[in-house]
Amino acid sequence: MSRHVAIVTDSTAYLPRQTTERHGITTVPLTVVIGDRALQEGTEISAEALAQALQKRRSVTTSRPSPEVFAETYREAAEAGARGIVSLHLSAEVSGTYDAAVLAAKDAPVPVRVVDTRMMGMALGFCALAAARTVEAGGSLDEAVAAAEKRAAGISAFFYVDTLDYLRRGGRIGTAQALLGSAFAVKPLLELDGGRIELREKVRTASKAIARLEEIAVERAGSGAVDIAVHHLSAPERAATLADRLRERVPGIGEFHVSEVGAVIGAHTGPGLLAVVVSPR
Repeated sequence: MSRHVAIVTDSTAYLPRQTTERHGITTVPLTVVIGDRALQEGTEISAEALAQALQKRRSVTTSRPSPEVFAETYREAAEAGARGIVSLHLSAEVSGTYDAAVLAAKDAPVPVRVVDTRMMGMALGFCALAAARTVEAGGSLDEAVAAAEKRAAGISAFFYVDTLDYLRRGGRIGTAQALLGSAFAVKPLLELDGGRIELREKVRTASKAIARLEEIAVERAGSGAVDIAVHHLSAPERAATLADRLRERVPGIGEFHVSEVGAVIGAHTGPGLLAVVVSPR
């Protein structure tokens, strides 16, 4: 982190390691607790291990980084020469990570702008990349924040889950919505709306839901220049098929990422997750 403005995000951005290294982005890990074991996302627990724990119905919870972890990250950035820091995080509607970063920023040795992107996954990752590229081009702290906020304002994220039960258990979706889905045996399509996970549509079968997810993504992408990400948990074949279809149908694709989500998001969605992030340039 030797640039004049350091970029910090959290592990739910799911940026490839080579990408964070190339752009000098620092990632602060969230924690997944399985039984009585607290494990850092990205280094101490894999998506496969998380999926196995969920399938065995073990107790799985998640935890934000502490303010002390953010404070140490900000100190290290300042010592490396940063004169300002942009700290970009997943939606405050679903995690206390933003609040922890705000607390740490108050006593940081350099100015820190903490941004609630109201995103997660590569929806957050694209925001961090927008800020990093602005800094690489000589942009200021304020310009990097503005670039991330502009990117966030245009992003759409849609996803399919096999069941709403995991989201209900974690308090990420209302019990009434979850029970409605179970009672009528429908497959839910969800979206990020104002930083919250909202039920967008109910579809009768998994195949129809995934086909509808594709249609929504194509409609949202339009014919302009867009970056796209496809995420999954324990569904690599579904993800690869959807990615191929989107490459065929969306003419203006710039960056395209296909990846498995980590343990934090996976803990709340369960195996079978399939998500699409559409980010206009």
